[in-house]
Amino acid sequence: MKVIIMGCGKIGAQVALRLEAEGHEVTVIDPEPTAFGLLGPGFKGRRLTGIGFDQKVLVDAGIKSAEAFAATSTSDTANIVAARIARTIYHVPRVVCRLYDPRRAEIYKRLGLVTISVTTWGAQRIYELLSHAELDTLLSFGQGQVALVEAAVPPQLEGRSVSQVSVPGEIIVVAITRQGEAFLPILGTEFRRGDVVQFAVHASAMERLETLLGLKGG
Repeated sequence: MKVIIMGCGKIGAQVALRLEAEGHEVTVIDPEPTAFGLLGPGFKGRRLTGIGFDQKVLVDAGIKSAEAFAATSTSDTANIVAARIARTIYHVPRVVCRLYDPRRAEIYKRLGLVTISVTTWGAQRIYELLSHAELDTLLSFGQGQVALVEAAVPPQLEGRSVSQVSVPGEIIVVAITRQGEAFLPILGTEFRRGDVVQFAVHASAMERLETLLGLKGG
């Protein structure tokens, strides 16, 4: 996949390095040449000095044939402009825009941009760690509305089936790890002692899941 990343800060550099390690063709744009130092000497992708929403720079970066574009600079305005250009003018299939202001994130999401609000995501993650400490949150999706969490099966669920803890639209049992091996359960699968369960759960249902697991009274 041919990817362009605008902004070589900590997040942009980490994404670039990970994508390149997976074999993707990566070009990183930043107005400050010194910013590329975060990529390290082993980075084999392309470094391009310039303004990430300048169309001449974008064309030089290969935007006409790019399959993905990420705007990760420290400026919300620059990220929005660059993402809109990539999406509406050059029709890049996958465009992600990093924003600090969650209010802007909601506005541009309505315009078809996939936005990541660092402020909202960070606040949600801190909330999860503080208020649901018994549940191990593995991943968060969107702006934290859905999480992948892991928990050991409590005694009261042993012998009960997956269907008894599944709540459509709120709680889904994604996988069970039993004796070191993971598998995808069906609704009739019964929990056993020692099982570790991975749940996909909506943020609004976290307390309900804790109640089902006996982590709080209910």
